[in-house]
Amino acid sequence: MEFTLQHFIALGPLLITSATVIVVMLAIAWRRNHSQTFLLSVAGLNLALLSILPALKVAPLAVTPLLQIDTFACLYMALILVATLACVTLAHAYLGDGGSGYPGNREELYLLILMAAAGGLVLVSAQHLAGLFIGLELLSVPVYGLVAYAFFNKRSLEAGIKYMVLSAAGSAFLLFGMALLYADSGSLSFVGIGQALAATGLPSSLAQLGLGMMLIGLAFKLSLVPFHLWTPDVYEGAPAPVAAFLATASKVAVFAVMVRLFQISPAASSGVLSDVLTIIAIASILFGNLLALTQSNLKRLLGYSSIAHFGYLLIALVASKGLAVEAIGVYLVTYVITSLGAFGVITLMSSPYNGRDADALYEYRGLFWRRPYLTAVLTVMMLSLAGIPLTAGFIGKFYIIATGVESHQWWLVGSLVLGSAIGVFYYLRVMVTLYLIEPNLRRHDAQLHWEQKAGGVMLLAIAVMAFFLGLYPQPLLNLVQQSGLAG
Repeated sequence: MEFTLQHFIALGPLLITSATVIVVMLAIAWRRNHSQTFLLSVAGLNLALLSILPALKVAPLAVTPLLQIDTFACLYMALILVATLACVTLAHAYLGDGGSGYPGNREELYLLILMAAAGGLVLVSAQHLAGLFIGLELLSVPVYGLVAYAFFNKRSLEAGIKYMVLSAAGSAFLLFGMALLYADSGSLSFVGIGQALAATGLPSSLAQLGLGMMLIGLAFKLSLVPFHLWTPDVYEGAPAPVAAFLATASKVAVFAVMVRLFQISPAASSGVLSDVLTIIAIASILFGNLLALTQSNLKRLLGYSSIAHFGYLLIALVASKGLAVEAIGVYLVTYVITSLGAFGVITLMSSPYNGRDADALYEYRGLFWRRPYLTAVLTVMMLSLAGIPLTAGFIGKFYIIATGVESHQWWLVGSLVLGSAIGVFYYLRVMVTLYLIEPNLRRHDAQLHWEQKAGGVMLLAIAVMAFFLGLYPQPLLNLVQQSGLAG
């Protein structure tokens, strides 16, 4: 195929991210300097983010049979790059500088995050099973290293090994499912599979088995019930900025490609598979929320709550008509903002690195009297995760409910309402903890280094954004409407 300038413009975000990986790698080989590595990473990610604008002008464009750059891909590329930027900023504060902070090599963390982000960019623009698998592996493999980055901490090492073993099992299911789909349809492209399935009316048992196995592989990555067992342990063991990356950029990329696969081949989500997705959605919502009730560790609580949130998202995927793609876009944007805020507070509470993260709930007792800004941010994030009106999370939930009602998925809507009611309880419990007064409380404001201040400013911006989208969601709705798959 002929590569023209338009193809390079369309691939801009991916090419710039990949170039940043090489530049950062060479910079580390030349001279180890934490701040220099951080600044190079941020510069590269910002350039990649800006390059989405010219890419939109040439979209939609099929770059090789593997990748399709359209408005849908551009929206999720932007979301992944913004989440990665936020995680890199948090990582800089977390690892510390000079005498204090992380005792090992700090620079490779940025390299791994950038490589995982590049995998996410491939994943959201994949229109072919080979592109999907390459993107998924490029996203997953660096994350194994990221989760176990604090390897001298037993929890971090254990989390890395757990994630690697279970992720490899998920990838094996995915590959086997792809092989069965190819055997049945004779094609690896999403469109080809869609046409082959549509031609036969209902998918054959071989195609359904293949799709089912692919669903198992993707459900592992999204930590949907019953493939969720790794989530709380990995969230707890991973360094806080890595947990933030795992909860946002990593999951958004996998869910976006799942939406594209199911939207381009509608037969994929019909028949038995639709019922299986419904059961997984209801189980994820109820199990995620009920297990979060008993948690006294904030990272584990957010891990269980993320299982429930992706259960909510499956409602729109099952509906797959009308508002569905729009609802998924709105919900993922609001979920990324709130998760970054919540994990950001944990990161800044744990900065600079001192052996373990401040993730136990008792460490947040009376936080308002010590760190009022962090308390304000965490309060807004908890309200948003609970879906309270005037926050971004409410808009996301409202859209999901509207999609469920529109397609008459009453069981799913009922489980969402019940799950949200349970969720309000444990989110409010965290909020109440922040404002408690301890009898022997030392009232002091921690001294912040400049890199922590940069993280703090970003967190305040995230909190303002969560409020702004709750009050005036129109810009977000316009953006998501323009990025439909028809784009």
